[in-house]
Amino acid sequence: MASNEFDRRKFIKHSLIGGAGALMASSLVAGEKDPRPDPEKDERPIIKRTLGKTGIELPVVSFGVMRADSPALIKAAITEGLVHFDTAHGYQNGKNEEMLGNIFKDQRRDSFVISTKVKPADVGKNGELGPGSTKKAFLETLDISLQRLKMEYVDILYVHDNSARSGVLYPEMLEAVTAAKKAGKARHVGVSTHRNEPEVIQAAIDSGVYEVVLTSINFKQGHVAEVRKAIAAAAKAGLGIIAMKTMAGGFHDKERTKPINCKAALKFVLSDENITTSIPGITNFDHLAMNASVNRDLVLTKEEQSDLALLDTLEGGLYCQGCRQCVPNCSKALPIPDLMRAYMYTYGYRDTHQAHALLTSLALEEHPCAGCAVCTATCAKNFSVSERISDVMRVAQIPAEFLS
Repeated sequence: MASNEFDRRKFIKHSLIGGAGALMASSLVAGEKDPRPDPEKDERPIIKRTLGKTGIELPVVSFGVMRADSPALIKAAITEGLVHFDTAHGYQNGKNEEMLGNIFKDQRRDSFVISTKVKPADVGKNGELGPGSTKKAFLETLDISLQRLKMEYVDILYVHDNSARSGVLYPEMLEAVTAAKKAGKARHVGVSTHRNEPEVIQAAIDSGVYEVVLTSINFKQGHVAEVRKAIAAAAKAGLGIIAMKTMAGGFHDKERTKPINCKAALKFVLSDENITTSIPGITNFDHLAMNASVNRDLVLTKEEQSDLALLDTLEGGLYCQGCRQCVPNCSKALPIPDLMRAYMYTYGYRDTHQAHALLTSLALEEHPCAGCAVCTATCAKNFSVSERISDVMRVAQIPAEFLS
């Protein structure tokens, strides 16, 4: 067994044992309604933490708005006590930011926290930034986001989707976010990362500029212990940490017959007090009720512990940890982690729009694996790489207006 796999399983074991004294409750899996009483009748206080040196106090569960398109759902979340809503310039081709702008335009500005993300314009296969990633282009994109949001500023502005130290410390981006703060268009600035998280987090610390890190972390990561270590260092340095991809894809299989116990997965991540809050994607009222309940109860039940332990023994899954073990052996040097993320969006989240946008941005030929008799790209999670690429690339060929 590889050492990082051993460390991950050892970490999960000790984390789960820590909740052994919890009261017994029925295991909650994706799609089930929360069996607990209505949160409005739950008198336990909402658990809150402070976001590093920003001073912003947040409930431990926030709202990832990426796939949400219902104003009623956002308003219900406000009633449930959620205050932080995370979006991005590219979500739903801008409609995501527009929805939030219409909802919050008449609300007192200090009653909610909005974060948005802007991706540099010129990103290479290894996460390095090119000459097209300019301060000017970044700030022009931010201005469009602010217009959509109908706001003068966002509370947190992220340089989006970092996977390399060089990208985090790219001078044009450091100048851009510094200028955004100086102009009053962002209260605080940060970076987001889907892979190579420890390196990105350390670079954010070293920058002396970034105040917040939005990072992938979940119980399926083979390097979760390393991510935790980097998070601890960032918290010690005063950076605020926000977690994403906590559900590891939502399902373990393409057919969606093996759901992740999302409530347990969320509690697993938030057991680390160095993490201020999380932004799980919420698309319906059952999701909202389940996630909001974690704001009042972080203790893993025995059933939840068992669910995570069982899922940890299963090979494969839908979540790609972006380790890039596969890339050096690919004869075409394809951006396999991005393709696997599109696969997760398609089959785990049923978000073909997001998958289509990601695939289109990669500008690949229709059949990227054509000409390869045998796939030489080996996956740490034992994914069938060529099969998944051929499968998900079909989404790129569908006109966006026909996607559900």
